[in-house]
Amino acid sequence: MTDTIFAKGFIREMDNETASTKKCIERFKMELFDYKPHERSMIMGYLALLCAEIPLWIVAIINDGEIDLATFEHLHPKTTEEIVLHFTDNVAKAKEALAGVTDGALDAKFELKANGKVMVSATKREHLESTINHMVHHRGQLTVYMRLNEILVPSIYGPSADEKGF
Repeated sequence: MTDTIFAKGFIREMDNETASTKKCIERFKMELFDYKPHERSMIMGYLALLCAEIPLWIVAIINDGEIDLATFEHLHPKTTEEIVLHFTDNVAKAKEALAGVTDGALDAKFELKANGKVMVSATKREHLESTINHMVHHRGQLTVYMRLNEILVPSIYGPSADEKGF
C-alpha cells in the first residue's frame, strides 16, 4: 500500500474514532481534573488531555520525526471547552499533515524519546499505526472514570448503558 493511500484510509479511521472521543472530552468536568480511582492510576484530567493531544502526535510523527516526552508541551487548560477546542484543532492539524503525505515519506524513522534518550525507534508508518489505538485505549480509561463519577458515558460503537434508546 502506498503512503498516500495509507494516509487517506487513516484519515477515515481518525474521523470514526475522533467523533466518539470528542463526545467523551465534552463531558469531562474540570472539577474532577485530579481524580484518580487508584494511587497508580493517571489523573482524569491528564487522560482527557492525552486524548486531546494524541492527534498532535500524528503531526509530530509526520513532520518532525521525533517526540521527546520531556519537552513535549502540554496545554494547561482552565476549562473543558479549552480541551475540546485543543482536540478539535489537533485533529485538523493531524488531517492536514496526513493529507500532505507523499509516497515513501512514511518509511523514514521516527523516534520517541525521554530526555533525549531514544525509547522507541521505528518507521513513521509503524508509529502512526498505533496512534489511533493509543487514543482509543485512553478514551476507554476515561469512560471508566466517567462512570465512576456518574458522568453519562456517550454512545461510542453503539448505544451505551447511559444512552439506551437514544
